[in-house]
Amino acid sequence: MKMSTEQQALGEDRSILLVDDDEAFLKRLAKAMEKRGFSVETAGSVAAGKAIATARPPAFAVCDLRLGDGNGLDVVEVLRERRPDCRVVVLTGYGAIATAVAAVKIGAIDYLSKPADANDIVNALLASEDELPPPPDNPMSADRVRWEHIQRVYELCDRNVSETARRLNMHRRTLQRILAKRSPR
Repeated sequence: MKMSTEQQALGEDRSILLVDDDEAFLKRLAKAMEKRGFSVETAGSVAAGKAIATARPPAFAVCDLRLGDGNGLDVVEVLRERRPDCRVVVLTGYGAIATAVAAVKIGAIDYLSKPADANDIVNALLASEDELPPPPDNPMSADRVRWEHIQRVYELCDRNVSETARRLNMHRRTLQRILAKRSPR
């Protein structure tokens, strides 16, 4: 059986740890990574991610930044202590320069915004040190990024329109109109 160039780039150790508290996303990503030749382990929390990273440190990892029980960067730190050569990509539903810098400082090789597809993640994991991964084939539109950010803040404010509008510094009625529309493509 002949290996694809992607599988050859993986090397001998194809173990990968996926840490995300979005169960549906985690299952889809695990399935996609298995199809690409990885040996997948999943964790739905910081505690579970740290336990796996301590017991069986993988060669690769994909870790969500914000998890239900804490910060995914805690898992990245454990991975770096247990296996310094682990290639870690941090995912986030909302991007901020400060968190991207923090992720890279503690050892992540890349920082991707959700929704990132499996191809984007694999490209980031397998990119060599001196080259940047190729740009995504289908990046989100600016309208979609704005809508995702508004939805994220809305959820963090427990779906309270007035509080969300205050935090986003926008008029409550404007926010209600945005929330009533479908998501942009």
